[in-house]
Amino acid sequence: MADTDELENMVLSFRVSELQMLLGFAGRNKSGRKNELQTRALELLRLRSHPVQLKIRELYKTIQADQLAAHQMYGQSGAGNEPSIDQNLHQRSDDSRQPHTRAWPRTQSRSSQQQPSPTSLSSKELPPAHQASMPQSQVTRSAAAYQPTTYNNVTAQRSNTSVYQPYPYPSKVLPPTLQIQQSSQYPIHPDVRLKKLPFYDLLGELLKPSSLMPQGSIRIQENTFLFHLTPQQANDIANSRDCRAGSRMDYTVQVQMRFCLQETSCEQEDYFPPGVGVKVNGKLCPLPNPIPTNKSGVEPKRPPRPVNISPLVKLSPTVGNQIQITWSADYGRRYAVAVYLVRKLTSSELLNRLKTKGARHSDYTRGLIKEKLNEDADSEIATTSLRVSLACPLGKMRMSTPCRSSTCSHLQCFDASLFLQMNERKPTWNCPVCDKPALYDHLVIDGYFQEVLLSNKLLADVNEIQLLQDGSWENLVSKKDRDKEKSDKSDTKSRPKIDVDTVDLDEGNVASTPEKKSAPVIDLISSDEDDDDNDYKASSKKGATLLPKKSQSNHSAISSTSESPELMIIDLE
Repeated sequence: MADTDELENMVLSFRVSELQMLLGFAGRNKSGRKNELQTRALELLRLRSHPVQLKIRELYKTIQADQLAAHQMYGQSGAGNEPSIDQNLHQRSDDSRQPHTRAWPRTQSRSSQQQPSPTSLSSKELPPAHQASMPQSQVTRSAAAYQPTTYNNVTAQRSNTSVYQPYPYPSKVLPPTLQIQQSSQYPIHPDVRLKKLPFYDLLGELLKPSSLMPQGSIRIQENTFLFHLTPQQANDIANSRDCRAGSRMDYTVQVQMRFCLQETSCEQEDYFPPGVGVKVNGKLCPLPNPIPTNKSGVEPKRPPRPVNISPLVKLSPTVGNQIQITWSADYGRRYAVAVYLVRKLTSSELLNRLKTKGARHSDYTRGLIKEKLNEDADSEIATTSLRVSLACPLGKMRMSTPCRSSTCSHLQCFDASLFLQMNERKPTWNCPVCDKPALYDHLVIDGYFQEVLLSNKLLADVNEIQLLQDGSWENLVSKKDRDKEKSDKSDTKSRPKIDVDTVDLDEGNVASTPEKKSAPVIDLISSDEDDDDNDYKASSKKGATLLPKKSQSNHSAISSTSESPELMIIDLE
């Protein structure tokens, strides 16, 4: 309690400059009146921060050193004046050189010794700060102006009694032992806020954002930081380890290290210092590979990503973890490092969270459509319809979960699942339509296009729709398909109708097939050479008349079947 009261008294004795230095050291606002600065400094003191207490004592020692140096300067100037004044008194005994000393009565010098007038003081008796504010010529003149015969006694008395105490202005040049180091200008824990990473849930803060403090003027700097785990945190990390055979050892609950610029104006993205190297508990920590550049003399930068140091951390609440960071000092920029305990998420989990938030009502998009199509209604060239694709610009396939950023002004959507998978591999969070920032917190599912995808009106082979002025939509068929459909319709109209009756050919053949008749046999036997010519002629006529009839009647049968023709037997014996 006594230490706290002592520190409060120190803070209350601070001037505005010391208060501003203290608040700047702690990363607080250092603008305002003195009473406001004192209030903020006392609030810092109630935090019981050991670095802040050390800073208060350091500033108080600096003030004491300034006061001591000012007193010494004043004492030396007063003591050194006495012999010079004695010499002046001996020189001023000549009446011709100092005529006004005759008119200076001894009684008046006594009265002036009792009640000194400010006009009779030389500049050497003024505090050093007042001498510094006076022009050099004025200081020289005032030092040789009024030197009465008994002024040495007055000076000695004032120097002994110290009537005029010098105000403890800070000296311009401090002794080397009291000079403030360059690192003290950096706040230990600056008020830096890092951007939230969508694929990580923050579970705890192991190391607050801390400044990388350069020591001296060397190029390569080095800082060491220490953090501890609680028993619960150590158990959570150990239980989340994936130790399956054939898989890389990975943690769902991770210890994450992040670098950023030391800027307090807005949320900061990950940013690696130049030439950075990290060792965790004495083991080298792998960092993202630098991006190669074609520019000469430019150091390649590392991609802005967090670093997972879980495999190098000691999972014990009794042993501390040490982080050793080396980097190339950049005198134009300041950097900070922080360590967090996070839980890693997947793209499917983020998609489920997005669906849990719900879709934006279709009337909102319908109102945007009407606004876009009716804003140019009074102009000569007005937009009467809009074309929107149902295919995702990332996968070139029909969307399943149409979404877009609430900060985008276009109606075109993209598939939420593909967008999250893409950013899981390489986080850019840019809209694939307009290439503007599309953060996860700004993503919304569009209810209008979700209704379009689930509508029975949408054709299966159509991936584009046309938006009308009343907010409705219709399928957008290509001109080629439309012409093909029209030609098919015209062909069907021009063709005549033909009625076809089906007849069973097997039954018809069976019914119409006549019974087989035996082929007539003509026996031409001439055994007797002496037969009459009449008999021969008669038989030949008979065969001639029979042959045409038989051939005519069975012509169809012979042509349609494979039956043999009439058999003619000729006996030439």
